[in-house]
Amino acid sequence: MTHVLRRGRGSLAFSFLVQGVAFALLVTRIPAIQDRYGVSDALLPAFLAAVPILAGVGSVTTERLVKRVRPSRLLRWSQPVVLLALLGVGAGERMVELGVALAAFGLAVGVLDASMNMLGVSLQRSYGRSIMLSFHAAYSLGGIVGASLAWVGAHWHLALWVSYLPVVLVLLPAVLVGSRWYVDDRDAGPVAEEKGGEGQAVAFKWLLPLCLVMTVAYIGDSTVSNWSAKYLQDVLGSSEQMATVPYNVYMVTTLLGRALGDLGVRRFGAVAVVRGGALVAAGGFAVVAAAPGAWVGMLGFTLLGLGLCVLVPQTFAAAGRLFPGASDAAVARLNVFNYVGFLIGSPLVGALGDLWSYRGAMLVPMVLVLVTLVYARSFAPQPDRYGGGHERPRTADVGRGSNGL
Repeated sequence: MTHVLRRGRGSLAFSFLVQGVAFALLVTRIPAIQDRYGVSDALLPAFLAAVPILAGVGSVTTERLVKRVRPSRLLRWSQPVVLLALLGVGAGERMVELGVALAAFGLAVGVLDASMNMLGVSLQRSYGRSIMLSFHAAYSLGGIVGASLAWVGAHWHLALWVSYLPVVLVLLPAVLVGSRWYVDDRDAGPVAEEKGGEGQAVAFKWLLPLCLVMTVAYIGDSTVSNWSAKYLQDVLGSSEQMATVPYNVYMVTTLLGRALGDLGVRRFGAVAVVRGGALVAAGGFAVVAAAPGAWVGMLGFTLLGLGLCVLVPQTFAAAGRLFPGASDAAVARLNVFNYVGFLIGSPLVGALGDLWSYRGAMLVPMVLVLVTLVYARSFAPQPDRYGGGHERPRTADVGRGSNGL
């Protein structure tokens, strides 16, 4: 099974990377999309909010679909829909066409995000050691690539469809070929059969702490993605060119933190990594809020990337450990709170900034991130609440004596 698992891990990592490219190409070209379709500033928030709302619907639908269809099949066909919907956003001419393309993008992204993380959780269980952060590192790398491609398109004043078409032509056949090697629990052989607890129900009271952590993590992430440039320029007095740097720095440090994060989980355990990430992220928000100038502000955004990057992957992994016999359902429900945090974060900071101050607004996600410390024990192995009375081993402990996959 070693060859099967390695090939499955590589194909899934590529899927995460492609999703990072597609999402970055969409969100970084929002001004160009607005200009192409003549979307007013008043109407734009409705279009932007529709995507995560429909993605939440897609994630909930995925929970029902996986009872009959393997997550690998859902991923195999949802990813091409995301890429084609992205091309539709760039190629349309009327506002109704934009609405249809964004609706398809949102629904497919919900299915895609849920099924990708389902496969990641099941692969980690089969490996017997932490690998979840490596998948999200691939997503971060894809985001950097997508943002760079978007910059090229904007720099050369390319039409949206001209920017998107080559990417889709390359990535669409690549993901269809790569999807042949996705690995489900049912494909992973004897290792997967040890998960136990088939037929478990997902008790929301045990999942709730992870849902809160997921929401907080995405409030922090959306704060950086939506407000870092404005904050650096308007509050800290940077140039317009320098104001574009913090998000790039944030993405790079997110990539680095996730690339190394699995080693930290194996060495110190998930609880310590989550606590450390929360403290570093809170420190980053504090530095941003108190920064006397742009360079110190960028240091704060650097810390935010290193801190926030570990929370989401470890939250999905913890859901898989809590509900080993119902991990697909747990991941699908948990994934909805990804979009809840995204919807809350940007309007929350904007409203507080207008009513109070943007420095003060940065302290709110700082406090919310610190709440993660209260729930950090939810990332530890838990006594089996569904029978057997055996404590599930820590990822760090399971990794010792692994077969070197």
